[in-house]
Order: sequence, then structure tokens, then C-alpha cells
Amino acid sequence: MLWELIATIVAGLGAAGIALAIRFISRKKAPRWLIPVFAGLGMLSFQVQSEYSWYSHQAGLLPEGVEVVRTVEQQTFWRPWSYLYPQTLRFIAADIANAAPNQRNEAIWLVDLYFFERRLSAKKVVQVVHCQQHARADFTTELAIPAPGEAISADWYQLEQNDPLLLALCQLQKV
Repeated sequence: MLWELIATIVAGLGAAGIALAIRFISRKKAPRWLIPVFAGLGMLSFQVQSEYSWYSHQAGLLPEGVEVVRTVEQQTFWRPWSYLYPQTLRFIAADIANAAPNQRNEAIWLVDLYFFERRLSAKKVVQVVHCQQHARADFTTELAIPAPGEAISADWYQLEQNDPLLLALCQLQKV
């Protein structure tokens, strides 16, 4: 966050420098108010560019075997441009490469999910996914793992059949 603040200030100073150059070239005929306007536009432009490039940069840093399974796009009134082009400020990635099947029921997989949000640290949550019954649950010591063919308990959350986590994880079962 500190580096982003420093970069924003530098962008403002650079844009103000361009306005100063314009005033110098025009032999001070360009108005003086051009300098703070350019500085403000430079800082705003840098912040907008930073917000829009954050997701692709973070997703590009993920190691091999970690897949993005959900993105959250936001539109806010204080960012009017986000109504034209929504910003991805949060996403969930699953560590598919290190997912492990349950020894008792191979339709159930243990997987680490990573929750990323702009300007916050990533959070890791361990999940249990049932491929046949299209459900997931938080991994706890109290979680009852059903035997093959057995119904799941109320601790499980149903998933859509086309849920990206389910599709990415359960394709491992078919390999």
C-alpha cells in the first residue's frame, strides 16, 4: 500500500511536469491552473489503471496448479467508469494440484481455497468437496464424511452442477 501511494504521488508529479513543459514551450501563455489539473488527472489515471490491472497481475502470479474459480466484479457510484467496465476487486483460487481425495470416499476431495481482495492479504480456507452430490463444506474436525452412496449432512452447501470449483476439482477424479 505504501508503494502504491508513492507511485501515485510520482504519477502526479510526472503529469505536473508535463504541464510545466507545456507552459515553458508556450512561453507561459498556457494557464497556471494547468499544473494542478494535470497532477490530479495523472494521479487519478494511475489509480484507475492500478485498479483495473490488479486482477490480471494477481492471477498471473498464481503458481501452476492453482486455478481461479470465481471472480467478483464491482460497480460503485464513486467510480462512475465502473458502470461501463466493472472492476474485479475480489477472486477465489483453488489449489487443484495439491487437492487430495478422501481415503474412505474417493468422491470427496480436500482442497485449499485462497480468497484474494484488493488491498488485503490473501486468506486460506480448507474446503471439502463432494463431486457426486455437488456439495462443499468447511473442513472441521466435527465434519461427518459420508461413506460412498450415503447422504450428506446439513453442514454441506449445495453447488451448481456447472460450479467452476466443482468442474476443476472433479475432473481429477476422471483422470
